[in-house]
Amino acid sequence: MTAPRQTSPATSFPPDRWRHEVTRLVAGDQGARFAGLFGSAESDGGVRLSAYLFPGQAPEPLVLHTDLAAGGLQYPALTTDLPAAFWYERVLHDLFGVVPQGHPRLDPLLLPLRDPGHAPLPGTAHRPQPIDPEESALPRALTGPGVFTIPHGPVRSGVLESVEYLVETPGEDIPRVQIRVFHKHRGVSKAFERRTVDEGVLIAERVEGIASVAHALAFCHAAETCARVDVPWAGRLVRVLYAELERIANHLDVMLKLTDAAGLAVATARFGVHKERVLRLNGRLCGSRFGRSVVMPGGVRALPAVPPGELGAELDRLHSAVTADWRAAMGTPSFLDRLRGTGPLPMPVARRHGALGPIGRASGCAEDARTDRPYDAYGSLALGPPPQYTEGDVMARTRVRGHELTHSFALLSQVVDELRALPDGSPLSVPLPDDLSGESAGWAEGPQGETLYVLRFDRGRVVRCAPRSASFHNLVLFHEVFAGDILTDFPFIEASFGLSIAGVAV
Repeated sequence: MTAPRQTSPATSFPPDRWRHEVTRLVAGDQGARFAGLFGSAESDGGVRLSAYLFPGQAPEPLVLHTDLAAGGLQYPALTTDLPAAFWYERVLHDLFGVVPQGHPRLDPLLLPLRDPGHAPLPGTAHRPQPIDPEESALPRALTGPGVFTIPHGPVRSGVLESVEYLVETPGEDIPRVQIRVFHKHRGVSKAFERRTVDEGVLIAERVEGIASVAHALAFCHAAETCARVDVPWAGRLVRVLYAELERIANHLDVMLKLTDAAGLAVATARFGVHKERVLRLNGRLCGSRFGRSVVMPGGVRALPAVPPGELGAELDRLHSAVTADWRAAMGTPSFLDRLRGTGPLPMPVARRHGALGPIGRASGCAEDARTDRPYDAYGSLALGPPPQYTEGDVMARTRVRGHELTHSFALLSQVVDELRALPDGSPLSVPLPDDLSGESAGWAEGPQGETLYVLRFDRGRVVRCAPRSASFHNLVLFHEVFAGDILTDFPFIEASFGLSIAGVAV
């Protein structure tokens, strides 16, 4: 077993100096990657802000704090020099009433209101009254002859999440898209408070259903870091098994939606069948199609219910079928015509933002937590370098997912071999202390990219939990990819992002 991970020490600064340090560390081609900005309400009425940065290939995040006193909940905004903080600072305003001075557009994001008296104040026992969104408010930023707004959503045809895209257009081109996600907000951060560690995992698995395993892993990694325990080898293998099955299911879902948008009925049906096979395999392995109730603090609950030999044979058959259909789809000229050059995310924008997952890797950002900051069994398995393209369009994002599917099946083959070689009675977990206290961060590379959890415990209870999915970090980039695109490109661009609105509007 490897030594348990340690949390890097945090540094605290006054607000002005804090802003300077954060922007200084992120600036430059070799600067730190901005991973998130979180707040926590303090008992004295103040709010602590915490910026999380990953410097280069450092194995641990660099944490910079600043404290805002009650009655003075304001600071100079990061967004003016650090665009990646744009949505994070809007969330701070929604949840805590904090005012980032100089922020370019402090519209509500998670909560459809401007009254700070309704702020939920995560980290305290405060419970605000329910609010009703103002459905008639359609903020416009684009003006000119013939320009009008198409409110696309929140209810749309098909099985799609609730999100409202405000498409501002003169008729066919899409010069601007605004996104309203508050229809999906569930107050998840507050739901974690005062829960035990075991209860917290159950909530984490439901933050973003399509990435249940990734969220459970990130939560447990934070708890295990705080407790300074290490998961046994068998438990680490089982975690990788379910994480990669989840990745495969998600990438198949993206291809299903892309072929559906292109009107390829047979391909859509085929990828739907493959995704269903993965979900049913999950159900056979653990009783949950989404791999829930497997990951627990300190390890896993059980070995897969299917013997390694039978599991390996099923994965080989699935890999062969998926590869054949993926190759056929990527050899269809009419399909490729809809992908090439559509929704390009420029490489400088992606790098400046710190784009995550397939979106980032399609635009020149090779970050992958499985290789850069290995966890569980990934450091002992041969994963290989992550796929990387620079075109940044729908085609590149699809190719990234194709490569990741191949890597995932290769990893699963290694995991099955290791499971077959496990001695009988191998331990699957270790206990965590009942009086767990402290603060730590945990992460996992979900299908959408890095999932990050910031947790504070007090005597075995969660005091503050700030879950950040890759969906939240990446969806703001949706504003950036409509150069030269038209309305019929919209479903391809949305599907290629492969994000979950539930993971955005926590």
